[in-house]
Amino acid sequence: MRVGLCILPQFRWSEAAPLWRAAEDLGFAHAWTYDHLAWRSLADEPWFATVPTLTAAALATTTIPLGTFVATPNYRHPVTFAKDVLTLDDISGGRVLLGLGAGGGGFDAAVLGDEPLTPGQKVRRLDEFLGLLTTMLTEPVTDHSGEFYTAVDARTYPGPLAGPPPLLVAGNGPRALDVVVRRGQGWVTTGIEQVGDVDAWWASLATLSACLDSALVRAGRADAIVDHELFPRYLNLDTFTYSLESVGKFDDMVGRAAELGFTDVVVHRPRADGIYAGDPEIIERLTLS
Repeated sequence: MRVGLCILPQFRWSEAAPLWRAAEDLGFAHAWTYDHLAWRSLADEPWFATVPTLTAAALATTTIPLGTFVATPNYRHPVTFAKDVLTLDDISGGRVLLGLGAGGGGFDAAVLGDEPLTPGQKVRRLDEFLGLLTTMLTEPVTDHSGEFYTAVDARTYPGPLAGPPPLLVAGNGPRALDVVVRRGQGWVTTGIEQVGDVDAWWASLATLSACLDSALVRAGRADAIVDHELFPRYLNLDTFTYSLESVGKFDDMVGRAAELGFTDVVVHRPRADGIYAGDPEIIERLTLS
């Protein structure tokens, strides 16, 4: 099981740089930050931009993969985002992981004054976003006219160092999972948040994993059901409860995730208070292999 650490973009860089270096030094398999303009209960707290944060993290580290957890079309266009990804890929030496999803409601969805989309529209928008982003990161010149996006003579020189970074796509419903399998190189999930208790959350993960298997079969990719490394499965371990309340709780949750077939989990660096509150020193006591 690979364990990644998510560091929320709340710190001035003089404070944040050591946190990213520590993630690498402690042996985390990957490191992430949220891709939001503001987020939930932390909307009125300090919050910095995602791509500049990851760019700085790339310069502060040498080997650890760095990712968005997760980017959405809520306030991004694939043409401009492709340029951001291209530059981050170059500066990091090809260490980018792109977590991507359809986008929820709340601040990010409303900040540009756009009309709310139906769930079906969000899935179609994600599908088109992923397709155009992949083309932009694969071809030097792109033209596109779709339901949600247009690109006219869009240039992507010189291209990523070793091809497009892996797209790790979030989705839970049947239509979204078909997009995950068709467009992505891996799956991200938080499980179902609106459940009664932690046992129901684990049950939702078992159900969703089976739904992903069905989507893989529909796409002719049943080999990825047997060998999960062919289509890695990433779990936000801190969706319903906080995994780093203790080492024992972390070990138990990692074990349960492995039993459900997840290849990777992501935990959040402890904060001083509020969501993900805990002792930062606990991450030095985790078994990460």
